[in-house]
Parts: sequence; structure tokens; C-alpha cells
Amino acid sequence: MPDVLVAESDTTNFLVPNATFIFEVLAFFVILYILKRYVVPPINKAMTTRQEMIRKQIDDGREAKERLEAAEAEYREALVQTRTDAARIRDEARAQGQAIIEELRQRAQEEADRVSAREQSRLEAERQQIVAQLRNEVGQIAVELAGRIVGQSLSDDARQRRVVERFIEDLESGEAAPGKRPTSGEPAVAG
Repeated sequence: MPDVLVAESDTTNFLVPNATFIFEVLAFFVILYILKRYVVPPINKAMTTRQEMIRKQIDDGREAKERLEAAEAEYREALVQTRTDAARIRDEARAQGQAIIEELRQRAQEEADRVSAREQSRLEAERQQIVAQLRNEVGQIAVELAGRIVGQSLSDDARQRRVVERFIEDLESGEAAPGKRPTSGEPAVAG
């Protein structure tokens, strides 16, 4: 029997392919062809689609991030501009308020000056009226007294006027003294 084993082992050489091996290799290539033809393209297509979708999402994410950063920068710029505008408006409002206050003060001062001038002129007119009345009354009293002292009637208007004016002038200048002699024939007026 040992001869039989030797004979079988001589006939099968592991380097020489047998029919099973060829069939297995052929089946392997058929399976590879089927996989390559019908399985790999949909998988590749699905992977390519998935890669494109992921790439698009990454690009969209970048664009969204850039837009967000641009919007944040624009927001910050608008915030700074708004604060600057608000400060400028506040300053303008203060300046306008001060200008309005100054204008109102000036108007009030002008009105006070007008009222004061009007009152001064009214007081001056009243003073002149009172002085005229006092001159008239003092003149009448002076004429009456002079007439009593002299013992004559001073009813002549011209003479009466001269006596009154002289008496008032003497009073204003402080020269009226008792016993002063009248000049040019006028009666003496006693103070």
C-alpha cells in the first residue's frame, strides 16, 4: 500500500491547478465582475453623493460663518455709529437747549429793559408833572405870601410869574435868605 500512496502523491502536484481551482478562480472573477458591474457603481454613486453633500454642507457652513462674521462686524459698526450719533444728538440737543435758554434770557432781559425804560419815562413824566404842579402851587402860595408881606396885590400875571420864577430859582440854588432885597422894584419875598 505504500506504493499506492506514492502513486497518488505523484499524480497531484500542488503547483498544477486542478479543475476545482480553475472553477473557483472563474467563480471569483465572475463575482468580481458582478460586484464591479452592479454593486460598486451604486455604492460609488452613493459615496460620491454623500461626499458632495458633506462638501456642500461644509461650504454652506463656511459661508454661514462668513455671513455671521460679516453681520457681527456690521452690527458692531452700526452699534458704534448709533452710539456716536446718539452722543452727537445729545450734544446738539444740549447746545440747542443752551441756545434756547440764552435766547429766552436775552428776550427776558430785553423785555425787562423795555419795561424799565417805559417805567423810567413814565416816572420822569410823572415827576415833571408833579414838579410843574408844585411850581404852580408854590408859585400861588409865594404870590399870596408876597402879597401879604408887601401889602399889595400881585394879581398882574407877568409880575406874578417873575416873582414865582425868581423865588423857585432862589430855592433851587439855595440863595433864598430871609431879608434879601428884591431887585428892580419887585417886592421882597420872605422864606
